[in-house]
Amino acid sequence: MKGAAVQIVGCTMIFSSTLGHEVGASPMASANAKPIVFVVDDDEWVRESLETLIQDEGWQPETFGSAQEFLDRPRTFTPSCLVLDISLPGLNGLELQKRVAQRVDLPIIFITGHGDIPMSVGAMKAGAVEFLTKPFNDAVLLKAIQQALERSIIALAREAEMRELRDHYSSLTPRERDVMALVVSGLLNKQVAGELGITESTVKAHRGQVMQKMKAKSVADLVKMTARLHQGSGTNHSPSSG
Repeated sequence: MKGAAVQIVGCTMIFSSTLGHEVGASPMASANAKPIVFVVDDDEWVRESLETLIQDEGWQPETFGSAQEFLDRPRTFTPSCLVLDISLPGLNGLELQKRVAQRVDLPIIFITGHGDIPMSVGAMKAGAVEFLTKPFNDAVLLKAIQQALERSIIALAREAEMRELRDHYSSLTPRERDVMALVVSGLLNKQVAGELGITESTVKAHRGQVMQKMKAKSVADLVKMTARLHQGSGTNHSPSSG
């Protein structure tokens, strides 16, 4: 599995070029950082064994004896995944999965000594990458970790792109947002001017600013950006309305 690190490096290069300076703006983010593999298992021997296995593959392991210990750790924006035991003191693995469900950049690989089919089906439906029963083959686990880290890289890149898009939109003035909303709805400059009670030349000036600030090359680009802003906010209203 030594080739796994090479493939992850390739994905990280894509991640880095896609994120640009945006992820670097976060004090915790690092596109070039070594991927982190979190391990949550109450068995110390399992934690130590997996720590060695993960280190040997060139990834950075971080181990925890309980779900709460993991939750207490500040979130990282480095490519990462979670190797998670089902049976844990306090919060169990499936409950932890629900707690971090919004973190699409943190794929989960379940490991358990006594899982059953309904449990595994539930975990997979909730987005787990793999569900392994102890004792498991190291190669199978390493392959699952590699797939999880690749998924994390893609998710972080998309998240950074959305953050950049929101930043661009935030830089627009209220009037520029009004113009953008009408332009993407299909109105011509003359029609936008009529709607807003301003001159056509003023519309053109605002439209030029919108294109520049949003880094859009065409109206089609603006339409796509507006759709992504809607999706990212989880609403059906215009970005300018909220």
